[in-house]
Amino acid sequence: MNNNMFTNAHVLQWLQYFAANTEIDLEHVKILDITRKNKNLIPTVEAHRCVLVFTEAGHPDIFYKMWDVGLGDCVVIYNEGSEPEGEIKQNKVSEMIDRGINASAGMIILNPNARSTIKFGMDNKKFASGSVKYVGSEIRSVLLSKMQIDETKNLCIISGESIAVEAAMIVGEGTVIAVEYKERDRETMEENVTKFGLQNITIVDHVGEDTMGSLPIPDVTMLVASASLEHELEYLTGINPSMEFVIYTLDFKVAAGMKDLLAKYNINDPTIIQIAVSKLTSKNVFENQPAPWIISGKCGE
Repeated sequence: MNNNMFTNAHVLQWLQYFAANTEIDLEHVKILDITRKNKNLIPTVEAHRCVLVFTEAGHPDIFYKMWDVGLGDCVVIYNEGSEPEGEIKQNKVSEMIDRGINASAGMIILNPNARSTIKFGMDNKKFASGSVKYVGSEIRSVLLSKMQIDETKNLCIISGESIAVEAAMIVGEGTVIAVEYKERDRETMEENVTKFGLQNITIVDHVGEDTMGSLPIPDVTMLVASASLEHELEYLTGINPSMEFVIYTLDFKVAAGMKDLLAKYNINDPTIIQIAVSKLTSKNVFENQPAPWIISGKCGE
């Protein structure tokens, strides 16, 4: 068997094997081949009750990573070897954290606590600590909603850190280009990519043909307004004349001038809103959070 490719025939053989040896209703199974590029195991398991996973040999910490993000109660149904034959075994992920994958094979992962809908706004405590000051989860929820993400879109996130991480979990069939200008921020992004087992994020240090020319063209770009904003708009509208944008800024002057600026790039009549969030502290006092302006629009509209 090719360690990097499971053909339709292989998939059918494994489905027949599990159908004959388990009582699982395979009608609703999600099939995930992580030998293929850009496929994320952890977010897929989090979102589906039954996942048939195809993997190559290796991945020494695959079950530890699942346990580390709270998937320890998931059940793994598997066999020994690389062919769909022999004795079926079954263990919780928490019982398998010290073992990896030693053969190309299929396995079923059952998650009784899977969420059936997209959930925006992860708690900031779940992200890797480091140089990044993450935007509040409530604001991130609005930004992700404004991006109108579906699982097939390709995204570009500029200085968006936690937004890039959460978006990558949603676009299971798409990709994310995470642009981080600062080296320490790129290192923190790498920590998050490893922590959440994300295979569909590419981290680059600037916007340009030399860093993005060989990557999938984004459908949507979310960016934090900065001194490089016009360069970013010029390049991105050049590679996709129908690009959708979501822009974040805390600067009133930037927000006020955004309509005229975007018109230069054929982004007309953008929506500009301000979001304010207050949180109740332990002293029973409401504390105001930063209140950003969020600008959204599409080229040609």
